[in-house]
Amino acid sequence: MEKPKTVKVLKFYTDKCDGCFECEKACSMIHFKTKNGGEQSAIRIFKKGNNYQMHVCDQRGLCQDMCPVGALIRKKNGIVWLDKDICIGCQACVGFCPIGAMRKSDKRIEPFKCISCGACVRSCPEDALELVEKNIDDIKQVVYHKQGV
Repeated sequence: MEKPKTVKVLKFYTDKCDGCFECEKACSMIHFKTKNGGEQSAIRIFKKGNNYQMHVCDQRGLCQDMCPVGALIRKKNGIVWLDKDICIGCQACVGFCPIGAMRKSDKRIEPFKCISCGACVRSCPEDALELVEKNIDDIKQVVYHKQGV
């Protein structure tokens, strides 16, 4: 199989966000079938000063190297995907994620992360989120730069 060249990642417009958390609620519906948001959402919105910020997986894929059973794969669409049937729940990826975007929950053994499904984008009444196409090689260059390589 040919390796994907691009991946869709979330782009956040802080100037549009009013902190309604509809994106978090939509995300928790995808992952846990509940509108709790917060700890059951792969996307996190938080207040910083007078604005809101977003924290979410940017599909770098470094977590793949840390999985001892190969449960993290890059799908044809470029998304880093956790295969729940293979995952043993060791949480190595959660501890390793350089930006802390791999999440864990008391509700199940395996971790979870953003899968760029767009549910958050569709739920945002302010259009503060967008899925944008990124070149995977460009994302990796940013990671290596930040790690000093």
